[in-house]
Amino acid sequence: MILLGVAVSIVVVVAVGFYVSKRIEGDSSNFLVGGRMLPYWLIGGALMGSAVDTNATLGNTDLAYEFGFWAGASLPLGLALCLTITGVFFAKPMNRMGLTSFPDYYRLRFGRSVEVGASALLAVGFCMLVAGNLVAGGFLFNYFLGMPYWLGVVLIAGIAVAYTGTGGLIADAYTAIIQMSLILIGAIGMLVWMAYTHTLEIADGTGPLALGQLSDPDQGAVINWATLLALGIGDIVAIDFMQRVFAAKSPTSARRACFVAATGTVAICVPFGLVVLAAKTFLPEDIDGPPLFVLLGEYAPTVLTVIVLCGLVGASMSTANGAILAISNVCVRNLGGIRRVHVPGQRDPLLRATRIAMVPMTVFSIAFAIYVKQTGILLTLAFDLLLACLVVPFILGLVWRRGTTAAAIAAMGVGLVVRLVLFMLTPTIYGVDNTILYVRNDLVPASFDGWPTFIAFAAAIVTYLAVSLMTRPAHLRGLDIQLAKDVDDALDATAEEIEHGVPVLAGKPGPA
Repeated sequence: MILLGVAVSIVVVVAVGFYVSKRIEGDSSNFLVGGRMLPYWLIGGALMGSAVDTNATLGNTDLAYEFGFWAGASLPLGLALCLTITGVFFAKPMNRMGLTSFPDYYRLRFGRSVEVGASALLAVGFCMLVAGNLVAGGFLFNYFLGMPYWLGVVLIAGIAVAYTGTGGLIADAYTAIIQMSLILIGAIGMLVWMAYTHTLEIADGTGPLALGQLSDPDQGAVINWATLLALGIGDIVAIDFMQRVFAAKSPTSARRACFVAATGTVAICVPFGLVVLAAKTFLPEDIDGPPLFVLLGEYAPTVLTVIVLCGLVGASMSTANGAILAISNVCVRNLGGIRRVHVPGQRDPLLRATRIAMVPMTVFSIAFAIYVKQTGILLTLAFDLLLACLVVPFILGLVWRRGTTAAAIAAMGVGLVVRLVLFMLTPTIYGVDNTILYVRNDLVPASFDGWPTFIAFAAAIVTYLAVSLMTRPAHLRGLDIQLAKDVDDALDATAEEIEHGVPVLAGKPGPA
């Protein structure tokens, strides 16, 4: 029953993805940004599909079960915070620019060198994000079907790439609606079932009202706030989020989509954390597998189990395929320099190259997932890296015209070095043993965990401000004069919107 239900849901999603792929029409603009004509509800579903991944669901429940509600909830709440901030400040100006990939902004604002550096960092960070989703898929197939972990990882990656490689962002957006509907029904169903059959009683000191988790370092407060910072601010430069913002048919649609996705992310993910915390009162102390899987496999009704698993598989594929699409676009367009040239009857080189690039990006993510079997931690690490390196040039580059190319490069370099050094010296990462890149030492104790996120971010801010004040302001640059003008206009618009909360510009440039 479980196998059949999951198989049917996968077939339906893949079929929908292939069906809508005819709208690509050989044009990379349709493939990568949906022709820039998608309505807010479709973009909202796609954004939600990127946020509600198995890092934010399975990672959320794993951390909540082990450390308490806020340790897990900081993942989806951080993502929802990011979507809210993006909707308030950045969705409108970024949609107006008519960009094809997020690193295009760095090229037009700071030049080619910053574009290349940002693209490389984004590619590495998002391969980690994809890996986290593949890990959850591998665990799911292994626990419920007895399939080898590595095979489950390969299977879910292959399915995701199959229909996205054909239908691009349009396929991802339409299938995300189905996937998010399933997981929303599953989340609400689990909460109702738990309340009706076992009550929602949660042990003292572990629930939402245990605010010591946000104020007491001994209860993980620093780590929880670091997670909220890494995701709430670091995720603003997420290439899959921004690609969906670019695809909205208007700046207003882009903003509304962010708010819809933020609401949906909280509505879906928070109930899962409450359910596993309530289940901790009756689950055996030594459980064999992720707590949510044990609860579904041994306690929940079969129908509810099928719905939740279908939603989890869908969430894993939704984020994985969107991220792989965005990574491939960045590697081909921003690192490889291949631009869109669409002539009816002729191949679009950007479209063809992006599809080809999806293969090695997927293989790299699979290898990472097999090596590092973590879920939520990989999500946080990915955006911790981007917070340290790319957030400062992006935000200050928009709102402060004095910023320079030298400042952006310096901030990226300092943020990266500080974060990597502290990462190597800290024995734990977000409460989990650092088995990825730890250099044994007596200088940094485990209690320092969480602080590197704040320190690296602060170092990037100080570096950007200092170097900007010491160097000559750089003019906006880039090959496309109209786009450069749009960035210039958006800088003015963003600054005024942030100050007054009112839109300044109207209209939207054509495809880049």
